[in-house]
Amino acid sequence: MNNLLYILLAGVLIYVALAGYVYVMQPRLIFYPDMPGRTLEATPATVDLAFEDVSLATADGEQLHGWYVPNDAAHATLLFCHGNAGNISHRLDSIRLFHELGLNVLIFDYRGYGLSSGTASEQGTYRDADAAWEYLVGERGIPPQRIVLFGRSLGAAVASDLATRTQPGAVILESAFTSVPDMAARLYPWLPVRWLASYRYDNAAKIRNISSPVLVMHSRDDEIIPFAHGERLYALANEPKRMFELRGGHNDGFHVSRDQYRPVVGDFIRDSLASE
Repeated sequence: MNNLLYILLAGVLIYVALAGYVYVMQPRLIFYPDMPGRTLEATPATVDLAFEDVSLATADGEQLHGWYVPNDAAHATLLFCHGNAGNISHRLDSIRLFHELGLNVLIFDYRGYGLSSGTASEQGTYRDADAAWEYLVGERGIPPQRIVLFGRSLGAAVASDLATRTQPGAVILESAFTSVPDMAARLYPWLPVRWLASYRYDNAAKIRNISSPVLVMHSRDDEIIPFAHGERLYALANEPKRMFELRGGHNDGFHVSRDQYRPVVGDFIRDSLASE
C-alpha cells in the first residue's frame, strides 16, 4: 500500500513539475529569435531591391530595426509582420514577391529579434506593430486606407490585433492559429494548458472586430497549424472576406503555391483598395 502511495505521489509531483515547466517556459516555447539566429544573413540588396534601414521607436522605449523597400510604381504599402522564428533577413523571398505585386514593403523585427532591442512578449509585439504603423502613417504620410496588413503564423496574430485598432485598406492572415491556448491544447492534451496559458494571441476573438476586407490563407498540408484553424478564422471573419487554400507546408506554402498565390493576393489587394 505504501509503495502505491509513493508511486501516486511521485506521479502527481512529476505532473505538477511538468505543468510548472510549461508555465515558466512559455516565452521560450513561443518566441524563437535565435533560430536560426539573430544575425542578419542578407539584405534586400541581395535580391536586387533598393531599401532603407529604418529605426522604429516604441511607446515603451524599445528601438526596432526594419527595412522599407520602396516601389516606384506602388499603389499600396504592405506592413509585414513575420513569424516567431528568425528575423527579417529570412523573409527576402516574400519581400520580393510583394514588391513584384507593386507594393512598398515595411518589414520589421520584433523586440528581441534581429537588431531590435528588448525581449519579446505578447504585449510587446503589439506595441512593435503600433510603432511600425505610426511610422507609415506619421513619418511616411501614407493614408491608412492604402496600407495592407500582412501577418504570417505568429505575425498573423500581431497583424489582427493591429487591425482591430486601426483601419487599414486590407488584412491578409497566412497560416494563422485561432489562439495560443487552442494550439497548446493540441500539443499538450494531457496538461491544463488553457488555465496555464498566460499568452493568448487570440485571433478567433479579434478577427470578429476587424472591419477591413480580410484574406485568410492556409494549407491542408500545414504540419504545425492545422487547416481547421484557418477555416475557423474565415468563418468568424466579417464580410468582405476571402479564403485561399495554399499547398505545401507551414513555412513554404507561399512558395509552393507561388503561381496561384501571386494573382490571388494581387486581386484581393486591388479589389479591396478599389473603392478607396
